[in-house]
Amino acid sequence: MAESDTPTPQKLLPDEIHRAVKPGTAVLRLQTTHSREGVLDGAWWPRSRDVVTELPALIEALTAHLGPVTRVGLDTDAWGPVPTRLVIDDRVVHLDSFPVGDDTVLITRGDNDHFALLVVPPDTTPDAARGAMARAVRADNVTQAAEILVATLPDPVTDREEPG
Repeated sequence: MAESDTPTPQKLLPDEIHRAVKPGTAVLRLQTTHSREGVLDGAWWPRSRDVVTELPALIEALTAHLGPVTRVGLDTDAWGPVPTRLVIDDRVVHLDSFPVGDDTVLITRGDNDHFALLVVPPDTTPDAARGAMARAVRADNVTQAAEILVATLPDPVTDREEPG
């Protein structure tokens, strides 16, 4: 068989599980198992809900490890204005509206290779974010993103005093 006839192996998820996508911009963790049997393939902690600002660094990091990303599916109600596409590193990435909730983003590589990432809310404390992200990337995780966030994030602080 000629060398050009040999299929190119797909890149696997990286062995490092904690990666700064861009200093001060976002944090990304990916599951390091080859089986991809968990509900989620990783977690992303963006610094804002501005897709145009946040997605390029995420896509660049994912492309470096997984190959070209063609589509991103997200719940547009959870983000600021969402364009239908972005050009990142001279490649067009299509943005699709999916009612997945503000806690999940779907990444498509190629035609049918999908990755589901937990989205940690931008205003989450570092300790809570680390806990949620660690749980999301466990190979045996069968918990949906919303349930992970409810279980790991503290209740919102209120300024109201209890009636006395």
